[in-house]
Amino acid sequence: MKKLLSMTVIALLLVMAACGSDDASEENGSDSDDKGTIVFGQTGWSSTEVPTEIAKQILEEVGYDVDVTILDQPLIFEGLKKQEVDFFMDAWLPYTEEALWDEYGDDLIQVAESYSDAPLGWAVPAYVEEDTIEDLKENPEKFNGTVYTIDAGAGVATIGEEVIEAYDLDDYELSYSSEGAMIGELDARIQQEEPVIVTGWQPHSMFTQYDLKFLEEPKDIYKSDSIYVISYNEIEEEYKEAYDILSNWSIDIDELEEMMYEYEINDVPFEESAEQWIEENRDKVDEMIGK
Repeated sequence: MKKLLSMTVIALLLVMAACGSDDASEENGSDSDDKGTIVFGQTGWSSTEVPTEIAKQILEEVGYDVDVTILDQPLIFEGLKKQEVDFFMDAWLPYTEEALWDEYGDDLIQVAESYSDAPLGWAVPAYVEEDTIEDLKENPEKFNGTVYTIDAGAGVATIGEEVIEAYDLDDYELSYSSEGAMIGELDARIQQEEPVIVTGWQPHSMFTQYDLKFLEEPKDIYKSDSIYVISYNEIEEEYKEAYDILSNWSIDIDELEEMMYEYEINDVPFEESAEQWIEENRDKVDEMIGK
């Protein structure tokens, strides 16, 4: 009798535990239809942060958990290959990140084109007299022989090394840093109306905040690119709904630059800008998610 009673108590405890587990799942917003966790790779560049935040909120709306992992660009491509990262929203192809695509492209796919004809190159304040990269050779001391850029391994920086070699700019070198440090250097020089060179690209708030120009580059080493959402080959089987949604992603450069500007100048968080973009583009988002 005691043995029977003990078994009954154990059974009741197991039922109660299961109910408690179900309650906890409901409180945490998860259920048996949990769609899993999508991992975005994200660089520290604002051009990556904005679209990643919008995509994150859209996928969360349909029930995915979403993690964003901050990595240097080469590590994102490596993570995609190993399927430790599911999506990257800011791949510049076919030119700027050609070396990375040559190394990893067999294992990756282009999910969607975010926008096209994105310019990049060496940028200077409009008050700088020089108009072409060839002009720089005449007076390197004017610029302290320095081109300020972002982290080594980024496409825009790697191509900068090619430019120095192609134009025999032996008296110049790239100064690698974070995007924020590069912009800080640009801002400090502009405040004093001093000459300065940075590696620039659009979309970026620097072109909204400052009066800048790209230096003409006759050898066309820097080429305008298209920007893609990329993933690994098996993503459609692994996360079909997320793949289908992001296959229909696109955004305008000027929309991105406006959000970056609001963040830089008015401290508007990207989370807030993303919410507003989704609200203003509700029809587009509903079409993406199949409503």
